[in-house]
Amino acid sequence: MFVKINLKLMVFIFFIFLSSSIINAEEIFLSLKKDRVNVRYGPSFESPVKFVYKKINLPIKQIDKKENWRRIIDFKNNGGWIHWSQLKSINSVIPLKDKILYKKPSKFSKPLAKIKKGRVLIVKKCEENWCKIRTGKFNGWITKKDIWGQIN
Repeated sequence: MFVKINLKLMVFIFFIFLSSSIINAEEIFLSLKKDRVNVRYGPSFESPVKFVYKKINLPIKQIDKKENWRRIIDFKNNGGWIHWSQLKSINSVIPLKDKILYKKPSKFSKPLAKIKKGRVLIVKKCEENWCKIRTGKFNGWITKKDIWGQIN
């Protein structure tokens, strides 16, 4: 009987561990709210500044949090801590390869521009395999493939 109880307890603990690791595996993407954001070595204003982002709407991935601080990485795997007041919900992505911006969500549509990898793109909406984006003076559609950031 003792073995059965231990086995049930072990199975229960295993499922709790498995479900908590699945919950933590969810990727959380955010964007920079300002055009100048300090990234720090640790989660406090007393911690030294590691580097400064100078790109509003830059998408970043949250990998940890401590009170009002978020530990982040960017698409180049640079990381550190940013105060939550400098962040907002994701509204941008970065292409990991050069892409073509199309007038409509089809490769048979008129090409509007060549989008270089690493450029910040503001997402208007997404459908199936395409996202409508804005960048500079251009509005159009790109494929979802090879994009860094969360796309709904």
